[in-house]
Amino acid sequence: MLKQKSGPSRRKVILIGLDSAPPELLLERFLDKMPTIRRLVKNGISGRMRSCDPPITVPAWMVMMTGMDPGQLGIYGFRNRKGWSYSDYYLTTSTMIKEKPIWEIIAQTAGMKSCLIGVPPSYPVRPIMGNLISCFLTPGLEKEYTYPHELRDEVAEIVGEYEFDAAFRSDNRDEILEAIRRMTNKRFDLANYMIEQKEWSFFMLVEIGLDRLHHTFWKYFDDTHPRFESGNRFEMVLEDYYILLDKRIGELIENCGEDTIIIIASDHGSKAMKGAFCINEWLIREGYLKLAERPEGIVSIEDASVDWDKTKAWGWGGYYSRIFFNVKGREDKGILTKEPGGDLDELVTELKEKITRLVDNRGVPMKNTVFSPDELYKTVRGDPPDLMVYLDDLNWRAAGTIGHGKIYLEENDTGPDDSVHSMDGVFILYDPRERIRKDIGTMSIMDAAPTILRRIGLSIPKEMIGKPV
Repeated sequence: MLKQKSGPSRRKVILIGLDSAPPELLLERFLDKMPTIRRLVKNGISGRMRSCDPPITVPAWMVMMTGMDPGQLGIYGFRNRKGWSYSDYYLTTSTMIKEKPIWEIIAQTAGMKSCLIGVPPSYPVRPIMGNLISCFLTPGLEKEYTYPHELRDEVAEIVGEYEFDAAFRSDNRDEILEAIRRMTNKRFDLANYMIEQKEWSFFMLVEIGLDRLHHTFWKYFDDTHPRFESGNRFEMVLEDYYILLDKRIGELIENCGEDTIIIIASDHGSKAMKGAFCINEWLIREGYLKLAERPEGIVSIEDASVDWDKTKAWGWGGYYSRIFFNVKGREDKGILTKEPGGDLDELVTELKEKITRLVDNRGVPMKNTVFSPDELYKTVRGDPPDLMVYLDDLNWRAAGTIGHGKIYLEENDTGPDDSVHSMDGVFILYDPRERIRKDIGTMSIMDAAPTILRRIGLSIPKEMIGKPV
């Protein structure tokens, strides 16, 4: 079948996104098992790519594609607090992305078309110049998930029932593994079809299966994991999946044409989860969060009987913790004064000090970091938390639920989870016109968009924080 041709001054780029791929596995441990990736590294530039703060799928992929940080985007995770409410929240969707990602820039400045598959967040579907299949946030096939609409008929013809995600927080590991492999193969089958049949200058695929596999099977292959099981039957699952990805990536590259620039990237890394730290249980113990009565079981902060008239702070769980303050004149029952020198400033200083001095369940000091959003971002939009907490360099997950009666958990509080996010993802760029091997060390995730625009042959918007590699 005929391959798409590039114009004389514009280059074609395909970006294959591997959600949560860490350099320790992709560029080191499994590299010799992956001939396609090894060839790209040997003939291109490669290295670590430091994720954004926070290093979470949403917002990280859009940070990568806009060259702007989460503060500019106004996105701090999948879930966002709704105004100053104690319990209401909203989920991040594509409609929240107000800044221009790469595909909009190249469409408006050069009339170039794109094909996108699974780039978060891309639900609800928004029109683009080209073709789009939405991401794992899509509720189901009954929803509009393609642009244009008629593309869904082609999807059904190529892969049958398309799968956006694989349910992974359960104990049925065999079922999860089968679902992840099936989903991944369908996504790559569809990508091969679109590469050959659709017109594009920029092609981007994000495979979420790797992230789901890490969260489900990390303890089975990593002998440093606190719950590693030696000789278990899942010990080779991760290696086998990386080999599968390498094979499918090789097929995509073969279909792209000889002059296409190939990029492999991940939004953040992964590593073993040591445990979960109950942030709200700790806040209760320290006297910052007051309950009207203790729950009989495990409940979320939204369902707990909180005495807001006496509460100063509460938190959300996740791969990092978000802490909110109960401020007079802002929250409905706020008690902290915000004026300079007031008790809010005193509480911020006090909490930062206490959190950075915390020890783990063995009494070992944790490498905790605490940020105010305005310390991280020049611009703070949307609904940010008051404090952002990384527990032990992200080795510990934050548990936001209440009712455990203890501070430290061996397992995640919202379902089985073996891994946490790490700051460093990967970036590999292979340009067939250059074929030079270079280790770029560590770049920023915000450098990816300007790098791609420079390679395509377009100017870089001044709003982008990153610089081209």
